[in-house]
Amino acid sequence: MGKASRKKQSGKKEAPRPATRSVPNWPLLGLALVGMGLTLYLTLATWRGQALAGCAVGSGCDIVLNSRWSKLFGLPISLWGFLAYSSLAGIAWIKSPATHWKWAWRVSLFGALYSLYLTSVSFLELNAACPYCLSSAALFLIILAVVAVQRPQDLPRFSWPAWSAKTLTAGAMIVLALHLYYAGILGKSPGQEDPYLHALAEHLTKTDAKFYGASWCPHCTEQKELFGRSAASLPYVECSPLGPNTRQASACETRRIDTYPTWIINGQRYQGVQTPAELARHSGFSGKERK
Repeated sequence: MGKASRKKQSGKKEAPRPATRSVPNWPLLGLALVGMGLTLYLTLATWRGQALAGCAVGSGCDIVLNSRWSKLFGLPISLWGFLAYSSLAGIAWIKSPATHWKWAWRVSLFGALYSLYLTSVSFLELNAACPYCLSSAALFLIILAVVAVQRPQDLPRFSWPAWSAKTLTAGAMIVLALHLYYAGILGKSPGQEDPYLHALAEHLTKTDAKFYGASWCPHCTEQKELFGRSAASLPYVECSPLGPNTRQASACETRRIDTYPTWIINGQRYQGVQTPAELARHSGFSGKERK
């Protein structure tokens, strides 16, 4: 009985072990490291206030990297890119082929979609291009293509149409939510209008003061943000209705505006962002100070 039992047991087939990767995904790891180097350089330059190589003041690169789309939740976009590339570098070491591929696809797909969104904004909204941003977008697209080619052929119950529809829909929904955030539709509530700022904005308008700026100018955006909801009441003049590197509006040409923002108050010219206190002093506003 003992021998028969042992023979019976020895005849049992062992369950096949799941396949694993013995080495990291070198192509994915190499591309991710390139992306990490690029975005780390951009992030450190931003934090240190250093100029980027080949990115002169007023250039397309400078316009894009100083626009409101250059940050997300208060942090540089390059930092978020660094985290995405770091995630891909970590995913390259996952041993399970199925788990490795699915996560690599999700991260690279979202990176590609978000990069395409930012690229379209730079061309259509800012009329400018940033070589660094375009390089990162191209890198995400290359990574996505590499991941697509590397798909394991034995993924259980896998269907390209179903998988693409599911992941593309999820990625597009996230990008749409971020677009609404940039547009100010999602995010913190603007709150109530400050009576002092509203009165100051109306006073500036009534005294024929002028605030000359451009829609793509980050410092002009900063100036408006100082007034919150009252920014709509400022005597703003758009000098670049056709975008950067185009002819100025005639009102700005006549005044020879060469810096944004520029204020002209009581015949005096003030360049750069002005605080509400400075604008009140320049314009002789006697409204009651905020507590």
